[in-house]
Order: sequence, then structure tokens, then C-alpha cells
Amino acid sequence: MNDSIFGRTNALLGSEAMKKLHGSSICLLGLGGVGSYAFEALVRAGIGRLIIVDHARVDITNINRQLIALESTIGRYKTEAASTRATEINPNIKVECHNLFIDDTNIESIIPDDVDYIVDAIDSVSSKLVLAEFANKKSIPVISCMGTGNKLHPEKLMIGDISKTSVDPLARVMRTELKKRGIKKLEVVWSDELPLLKGDDLPLDKDGRKVPASISYVPSAAGILMASVVVNRITGNA
Repeated sequence: MNDSIFGRTNALLGSEAMKKLHGSSICLLGLGGVGSYAFEALVRAGIGRLIIVDHARVDITNINRQLIALESTIGRYKTEAASTRATEINPNIKVECHNLFIDDTNIESIIPDDVDYIVDAIDSVSSKLVLAEFANKKSIPVISCMGTGNKLHPEKLMIGDISKTSVDPLARVMRTELKKRGIKKLEVVWSDELPLLKGDDLPLDKDGRKVPASISYVPSAAGILMASVVVNRITGNA
């Protein structure tokens, strides 16, 4: 490992903490506005191995908020664009890509039992629940992001247990479904900001489906918060 890459991080955390980061394995699901920034922060912090999962390709509509979305990456799988970027930052990092949609038929084959942390930056409730159940069964720590669309204030983001959330519709559904599954705790990044748009005000995608409106700095802030939880827990600075 080229110590000059992480020299300033080493000065802050110390050599033992850096060894823990270099030796850690993280699984990150979702490389959108939240996940792409979480990925970048983890790479630049010195994580040694990242398993990344996303079924989508980069689309022009991603450019307003997704770090890996550029004119030059449109049409590429998000995982591939992220992996290329990661190795340009740290040539020694190991990145494992899965271009698929996570569900209960494939999760066991994708996430190894020895992974140190799971970062949930996916939008699908069904996939988030599959992931929460898997992590609970395997006793793997997980940080999960709730809704960041239709919001303008990153300073309202916070970290806490899902039982403490309010306002957020995604968190409300997750609380109900987790309770049915006997899962009592889930650490989340969430915001109590009221959405600017909802219902008929929401924009439509090319298939005529309603999608959240978004801006560059709210999802990104959530992703960086998620990365901070992972790094601080691994290094004992939580």
C-alpha cells in the first residue's frame, strides 16, 4: 500500500486504525446519489475490499447527483464505472462487482459471512428488508439510508435507530415491516425534513412513473454520513 495516499488519514487515525481499514471488507448496495458518495468516501478512507451491487447503468438523468455519472460513463454499468474510479484513486483496492438486483434468491451468494459492514443505499423496500433480515441473521452490522429525495436541507440529516424516525414515508414502511419480521433495531441515516414535492407534483421518468425530485447535495451528504459510521466503527472511533 502506498502510504503517501493515506498519509493525512494516518496522521488523524494512527497506523493501527489504518491497518484495520486496509484489512476490512465492506459490501455496498446501491450506487446512486447516496451510494456513489458513500463508495467514494470509503475508497478514499482506505477500505481494502469493497463488494458493490447495483443492476443499473448510468443514465443522463443521474448526472445531477451521482458521483460516477458523467457524459463519459453514460451507458456503463454503475458498478464498472465505480470500480474504474476506485482503482484510479487507490490501485491496490479490491473491488468485486455484481450487476444485479438483490433479492432473497441471490443474497447468500453475494455477501460473504466475513464481511465487516453492509452499507444499504438501495431504494427498493423489498430489497432493503431482505438485506436487513440477512444482516440480522448473520450478525453483520448494517447502516441503511432512508429517503433523501424531494429535500433541500442536508443539515437535517441524522444517524439513529429506525425506531426514532419520523416524517419519512420509507422509514415508516420499514418500521412496520421490520417489526413483522422480529427485527428490533436498524441503524439508519434519515431526515425529518418535510418533502418539498409529493403526489401529483412529482416528476415522471421516461416510462411515465413518478420519481423523487433531487438535488446534488442531500443524497451525497447522506452517503458521506454512512461512510463515516463504517470507518468510525471499524477503527473504534464511534
